[in-house]
Amino acid sequence: MADPVKIKIWSDYVCPFCMLAEGPLEEAVKDVGVDVEVEWMPFELRPHPQPTLRPEDEYLPAIWERAVYPMARRLGVDITLPTVSPQPYTALAFEGYQYAAEQGLGTAYTQRMFRAFFQESQDLGETDVLTALAGEIGLDEAGFRKALEDGTYRARHQEALREAAAHQVQVVPTMLIGDTRIEGVPNPVQLRKALLDAQAQQAEDAGYGAACGIDGNC
Repeated sequence: MADPVKIKIWSDYVCPFCMLAEGPLEEAVKDVGVDVEVEWMPFELRPHPQPTLRPEDEYLPAIWERAVYPMARRLGVDITLPTVSPQPYTALAFEGYQYAAEQGLGTAYTQRMFRAFFQESQDLGETDVLTALAGEIGLDEAGFRKALEDGTYRARHQEALREAAAHQVQVVPTMLIGDTRIEGVPNPVQLRKALLDAQAQQAEDAGYGAACGIDGNC
């Protein structure tokens, strides 16, 4: 059986375009007929102590009116500029992602974070909020809270950030599919081509690695 095609997606939970990328990704994966493994990767747009954005200032409402809301309408996505001010730092939420990923719930956790922020205006910088959301997707709340309070996954999160730097990620979403790199919200056609190209490359690589025994048996 062929190995799944791996998609790495760098995102931040306060990036609306990362949430909007979910739809095209799901559509492409559903239609292309390729076994896919998605790994969400962290990227902090504004790491501490850099100030985060405030929805009452001019920048956020302007970018939402010009770009976010029109794209959301085209994609049929319910999304609203959150009222949390200032916007939360996401390092703690990403430490929680590492816990969730270890339990096999990394994608579910990421999706819940997006909806909590962009549909419910929940503050993802608060331990109590993150713990309740973790419980909603089936994670052990006591274990999750302890991991955040103890900083159990802090080093793993920092390691993941170093991987983003190694790949020179500067905008989110950024997707890596085989040799194809896509920055910004992709369209399904673009994604399908990247998935098929990656699948073909994997098959070719597997063919080069094949060999018969010294006795001629295959």
